[in-house]
Amino acid sequence: MKIADFITWFEKWANPAWQESWDNCGWQIEPGVLQENARVLVCLTPTLAVMQEAIAVQNAGIPVNLIFAHHPLIFSPTKSLRRGDAIGEMARLAFTHNIGIYSAHTNFDQVEDGTADVLAQILELKEVSPVVPTQAGLGYGRVGNLDQSIALGELLTIIQTRLTPSHLISSPVVDLKQAISRVAVLGGSGASFLSAVVKTGAQAYLTSDCKFHQFQESRDRGVILIDAGHYATERPACDRLVQKFRDLNLDWVQLSQTDEDFRLLY
Repeated sequence: MKIADFITWFEKWANPAWQESWDNCGWQIEPGVLQENARVLVCLTPTLAVMQEAIAVQNAGIPVNLIFAHHPLIFSPTKSLRRGDAIGEMARLAFTHNIGIYSAHTNFDQVEDGTADVLAQILELKEVSPVVPTQAGLGYGRVGNLDQSIALGELLTIIQTRLTPSHLISSPVVDLKQAISRVAVLGGSGASFLSAVVKTGAQAYLTSDCKFHQFQESRDRGVILIDAGHYATERPACDRLVQKFRDLNLDWVQLSQTDEDFRLLY
């Protein structure tokens, strides 16, 4: 499948027009690869490490020509490109090695099998619906019911086991045995959706990048806030992308092995 056809297929599923006004989905760098057969390296964040990984794969004999990322390479207008600057180096290497960079961010967050849906599936939630609907059946976050109520402590263990976050932070609770039956999830930075989560009747909310006073607010509003970190809550959706792309019978597709979790707990 040509890269142009591959991107057309993807955008029918997760239209870049659905992105938020502050976002930058779609082509980040297109060095002239549209008519080449797609050989895709999928990652969460397009970093120099991922670019070097793609180049190493090229040197090993597989002509990788597309880095497909969840996070955009470019968020704000770039005023200059300089050697040694991270974005400048990414651009230089992309054109030198003929590797495009494409991003699917808030458009991918909303769709079926997107970041939130994958989290809901990992926790085996049932009767799932968006926390914040944006269009028919789609939207930000997911809320659903567990097959049967489980203790909060068991829910935390399941999250730790299945997502393997480098850290797991939750609201302070008196009783880890309290029953949880309804859970909301949102990959990445989702604390700003807390008011919408409260309206869903969820007892626990799994997301990331939560601040001190957001934990306070969640406690005051009767929701157990669980922060598993940005990487752990979104990386599984990248693995799902690889599975879907392989179903297209692309020449080559692989999940990056150099994606980084930029925060570590010591």
